[in-house]
Amino acid sequence: MSLRVTQTMMSAQLLRNVSNNLGRMNTLQDQLSSGKRINAPSDDPVGMTFSMRYRSELASNEQYVKNADTAASSLEFTDTALDQAVNVLQRTRELMVQGATGAMPQTAYDAIQKEIGELYNQLIEIGNSKFNGKYMFNGEETETPPYPKVSSDSAVTPKAQHVGTDPGKINYELSPAMTMSVNLTGNEIFGEPVTDDSDVDSDNVFHVLSRVVEALGNGQNEQVSELLGKIDTRMNAMLEQRAEVGARMNRVAMISGRLEEMGINLTSIQSKTEDADLAEVITNLKVNENIYQASLSAGAKIIMPSLVDFLR
Repeated sequence: MSLRVTQTMMSAQLLRNVSNNLGRMNTLQDQLSSGKRINAPSDDPVGMTFSMRYRSELASNEQYVKNADTAASSLEFTDTALDQAVNVLQRTRELMVQGATGAMPQTAYDAIQKEIGELYNQLIEIGNSKFNGKYMFNGEETETPPYPKVSSDSAVTPKAQHVGTDPGKINYELSPAMTMSVNLTGNEIFGEPVTDDSDVDSDNVFHVLSRVVEALGNGQNEQVSELLGKIDTRMNAMLEQRAEVGARMNRVAMISGRLEEMGINLTSIQSKTEDADLAEVITNLKVNENIYQASLSAGAKIIMPSLVDFLR
């Protein structure tokens, strides 16, 4: 039994073919204009799943890179502050060596006393250092200055030696399940707070300098000489802290390099999954344009005969 092909069937088939050709051209034009092989989940459901996963991993990696940059900046600032504090203590030690000598007049000791008082206040300024609008050496209490403001009518602010800074640590997540502390507390840098002014064992730098200032004012050169050891102890502690900061900076630099490599690798994999091969897309688009034009031309010849043509 033969199948009777009607004009309606031919027209419907023509429209389906033309529509399919037009749909393929539209898909290729989308790929060409966007540069992406996958523009909708229906284009490649499996590929879209991988693409979303790569995008999520890239977003996380970018955040880790930002965290590493912020951590590096914070550590660099801390290293600079420690360098300044060590320089202040070195100058203080030089003055104390002069003050420990009993061969100078009291006016010379008074001059040394005043300069050490200013160095004391300089250490307070370093302790109250702010980075990005936050106090660096007061743990998690970044909105509160860790040490009292310098008094305008006194060379030394005695209260500083009794202040205990917040012990909290500021941690940055630099990779999955890996965090790093990027701050030091004032107690770690300048020494634990003193509860009794008569404490002779503490190496709290503010307490030691207060005793030095008092000894110079009273002409007690021997006591100044004895306090040199406390300054050396605190300076060594600062140098150890600075070495620790340097080690963290090196580690952050290594992590940053690894994160950059991971970002390049993830971007490459994502590109292979999502991006279109433009040369292939352009070639296929030209082929489909020719097919589309051919289908329109063939359709014009199929639809052209009508009943009127047979009645002539």
